[in-house]
Amino acid sequence: MHVTCEVVGEGTHDLSLPDEATYGDLLRELDFSLHEASVLVSGTPVPEDAPIEAEEVQVLRLIKGG
Repeated sequence: MHVTCEVVGEGTHDLSLPDEATYGDLLRELDFSLHEASVLVSGTPVPEDAPIEAEEVQVLRLIKGG
């Protein structure tokens, strides 16, 4: 499965993920923890354990820096 991820304010990433991947898997592929970022589909947050059903998503970092 091919997914285009816009990390808001940071750029776009094109990912290839297994067909059974979840939105949590997508975050891990981008090297974000589940507590650090949220995935939005059409502007609406989706649960990290839901299977990926969109070809384009936005990732909103909730925590940045340290």
